[in-house]
Amino acid sequence: MHFSIPETEVRSGENGSTYVAYNIHVNGVLHCRVRYSQLLGLHEQIKKEYGSNVVPTFPPKKIFTLTPAEVEQRREQLEKYMQAVRQHPLLGASELFNSFLRKAQQETQQIPTEEAALDICLSNGQKVTVNILTSDQTEDVLDAAAVKLDLPDDLVGYFSLFLVREGVDGNLTFVRKLQDFELPYVSITSLQSSDYHIILRKSYWDMAYDGDVMDNRVGLNLLYAQTVSDIERGWILVNKDQHRQLKSLQDKGSKKEFIHLGQTLKYYGYLKFDPCITDFPEKGCQVIVSAGNNELNFHVKLPNEQMKEGSFKVTRMRCWRVTSSQVPISNGTTNPCNSAKCEVKLELAFEYLMSKDRLQWVTITSQQAIMMSTCLQSMVDELMVKKSGGSIKKMLRRRHNGSIHRSDTQQAVKSPPLLDSPDQSREQIVKLSTKLNSVSLRGISASNSANDISSDNFHGNYAFEGIGDDDL
Repeated sequence: MHFSIPETEVRSGENGSTYVAYNIHVNGVLHCRVRYSQLLGLHEQIKKEYGSNVVPTFPPKKIFTLTPAEVEQRREQLEKYMQAVRQHPLLGASELFNSFLRKAQQETQQIPTEEAALDICLSNGQKVTVNILTSDQTEDVLDAAAVKLDLPDDLVGYFSLFLVREGVDGNLTFVRKLQDFELPYVSITSLQSSDYHIILRKSYWDMAYDGDVMDNRVGLNLLYAQTVSDIERGWILVNKDQHRQLKSLQDKGSKKEFIHLGQTLKYYGYLKFDPCITDFPEKGCQVIVSAGNNELNFHVKLPNEQMKEGSFKVTRMRCWRVTSSQVPISNGTTNPCNSAKCEVKLELAFEYLMSKDRLQWVTITSQQAIMMSTCLQSMVDELMVKKSGGSIKKMLRRRHNGSIHRSDTQQAVKSPPLLDSPDQSREQIVKLSTKLNSVSLRGISASNSANDISSDNFHGNYAFEGIGDDDL
């Protein structure tokens, strides 16, 4: 998640006095407004709970009223503080931090705690209405949806809730995965648009886990509905012969066989993003990015109109970052930004091992850059759990225990080399490598973009692996 404090507001207090409010944005959208004293209170609680040596530096209190320059300096310092806390593996996942953000979100949106009905969409377009409290967190809402669907408790962790936006053409844009620090009812209500929905979708990448889900009737139906939906919207590529086979299985009601055939198809289990811009292989190229199978797949339109396809494996990304900057809205002027005439531009950049001794930065400019970063992180998390022999159930849902059976014969669609011409007749199948080596990041500096107004720290990739001579 991308935390920023791009602006402040002078607001009136209960006694008529004024104070400075700091607007905390998550993924470029206002999450909450807080006072300095509230953040100071959070800081003191974190320090008491985890010790002074763990907590990031917090901007000091001032005796006198702050000048505009000092307010701006404090805004920058608080932004860095929030980013540092969120990215800390212990503090960012703590209930102390998440509950603070949930309470602040509810107070900012002025939605009282009361009973409410919330629609959860399924992949096939059906809706499940759950009765919740407006103050229920994401896990509570997911639990409520599982109960309504009769999904067993030990399978709930295989699914997540996603915020999506429905376009005029009916296509869905995945905005983000709902997080522990937000209240789903408040999040979607505050958007004040019927275009936004909450959708239930599987939250893992490795199709080996499909077997666990399909052993249950409800899990099978959810996975089947998602596979059918992904095929219908063109996320999974199907030729005429495959389409005929799928239709036959569908007519027979053979859901497991349908999914098994789907697993052999190109882009099964991938998340497809809206068209955007990349600087690879050259600046200004239009690209459609898909995430899945431990990679980002590029379908690039070159300036000469030629189409190229390629994949970037997550195990060859040394690190990545998300940056945001304010750019003027296109109106034919070159005036500097102000709050009324600017929009936020998001970029995902990753450092990729192109060959044995050559690293290169690749940048994607997309309003879904943070969602892409979230996908990369979850792929790395899965790979590292698999490497350590741990349980994906513990990773997805920490309050549950259990181990996952993994098939040693797990197979996946072969990734094309970097920017090969698309080959619709490409065959499967290769085993995924599980050779993973850690990487220590040294000498990494902050973004040097002149327009960068907010940059999370680099995401170091502990699933990064080198390339030997035999791999070239």
